[in-house]
Amino acid sequence: MSVAAAAAGRRQPVRAVLFDLDGTLLDTAPDLAWALNRTLEWAGRAPLPFATIRPWVSHGARSLITHGFGIDDAHPDFPRYRGHLLDAYQAHLAVETRLFPGMEALLAALEAADIAWGVVTNKPAYLTDPLMGALGLDRRAACVVSGDTTPHSKPHPEPLLHACRLTGRPCSASLYVGDAARDIEAGLAAGMRTLVALFGYLGTGDDPGAWGAHGLVETPAGILHWIQRETDAVAL
Repeated sequence: MSVAAAAAGRRQPVRAVLFDLDGTLLDTAPDLAWALNRTLEWAGRAPLPFATIRPWVSHGARSLITHGFGIDDAHPDFPRYRGHLLDAYQAHLAVETRLFPGMEALLAALEAADIAWGVVTNKPAYLTDPLMGALGLDRRAACVVSGDTTPHSKPHPEPLLHACRLTGRPCSASLYVGDAARDIEAGLAAGMRTLVALFGYLGTGDDPGAWGAHGLVETPAGILHWIQRETDAVAL
């Protein structure tokens, strides 16, 4: 029996919701695209359209440099390009970044229902923590687990297991929402229910229906509706 099937067999009401950061909780693409374009210009290259960059954002700085420059991490210039991008981004961390439309209402509804919420991201803590603080979210989140908080990052389940320890809610009563295949893989491996945020940074080659998630949602409001349906189903 798969982890997802086993979790369904002992289904509980959702008592915690964990979010990926980039492309799920926050729309960070404008600031990351800005940082990539400043790096391209610094290297003597033309900037790229925002729509071209947006699908790369969930996969981090490595993906932005790989796609933006057309090189892999074996290229001798890769480290300095990546370093420049991260420096530019750190200086422009929360200029245009915002909660996705409808996300504030979702967080307020979760808080009103005593459903803990938190963040599990592969973004390093030196970027995650000030970003959460700049938006006033650090005081509200039950946990913030960054890519370097534990020895492993997603798709390994350990960051999600650690998040459940911090929230005090079991994985079987927790939901993980993300916009990348590794998010769903990590959530399933941790024994959580999972949702794909279709409003995130999916690319044309992504096939979220094949990732094995428990559901696909078009908006943050869809997350709340899914939780409500799940709660009703558990009560039957």
